[in-house]
Amino acid sequence: MLWTQNGAGADLLKFGPHVRELVCRVARTPPQQAGRPFTTWSLTKLVEHLATTHRAQVSTETVRQILRASGVRWQATKTWKASTDSEFAQKMARILDLYDRSAAGQLDPGARVICVDEFGPLNLQPRPGRGWFPSGRPARLRATYHRYGGVRHMIAGLDLASGQLFYRLRDRKRWQEFLAFLHQLRRRFPSGRLHVVCDNFSPHRKAEVLAWCAGHDVELVFTPTHASWLNWIESEFTALRYFTLDGSDYPSHAAQEAAIAGYVRWANRHARPKKHFAPESKIRTRLPTERLPDEALA
Repeated sequence: MLWTQNGAGADLLKFGPHVRELVCRVARTPPQQAGRPFTTWSLTKLVEHLATTHRAQVSTETVRQILRASGVRWQATKTWKASTDSEFAQKMARILDLYDRSAAGQLDPGARVICVDEFGPLNLQPRPGRGWFPSGRPARLRATYHRYGGVRHMIAGLDLASGQLFYRLRDRKRWQEFLAFLHQLRRRFPSGRLHVVCDNFSPHRKAEVLAWCAGHDVELVFTPTHASWLNWIESEFTALRYFTLDGSDYPSHAAQEAAIAGYVRWANRHARPKKHFAPESKIRTRLPTERLPDEALA
């Protein structure tokens, strides 16, 4: 048997690579596959399993340190959805090429890439969050609430050249609101082609919207279905939600919108041009290395 005492800092050095590999391999194995009647390991359950099944007597603290040193972390599971778009590869290549050309300054003179999406609906309700609090005394939010205040919707655009965010808050998110936002982008950037990356939300494809874009040198670049992660603005929305909504309980839409406005102003003051999108991702290995021709983007 492999024994250790409770002094985990020193005991960690007593175990060779084969024991460390065993601990990590078992920790990464779903317990049910190992014949255990639960879906996740706790440290105590993992230690008991190592002792009874693999004859490895290791303390919980030593197991924790072995896992930490090996880069095995306690993390939440995540979901994913595969795209069913028959043109997924072509659409992804087109968007990534636009991102890369924008970062390299290779777009036509005056042209810009703007990532646009809707954010919301924005309700008035307490939202769980995280913060720094005295031990055992976290902030508390009301659990009972009513949604009498209605909802608001945010439509926003991320300019890759500056890294800045532009937005409007509206009561609805119809094609009229989307088209009005495109008007505002065109006024903000009056010359050069606008490549607007957006999803397949039906108002984005409204005939009136497409006709206006065709007449004002605005190209709508649609992401593949179920691939909203290709829209760079999603990462900005994640930060916006984390720093303005999580842990909040705004009394009115005016207060909530003031918080959003304050964060966007702060973010824009600290903005930098967007240069790298998924540089180490495997999606990059599936694309041709040469630049897509301009006619492919028309």
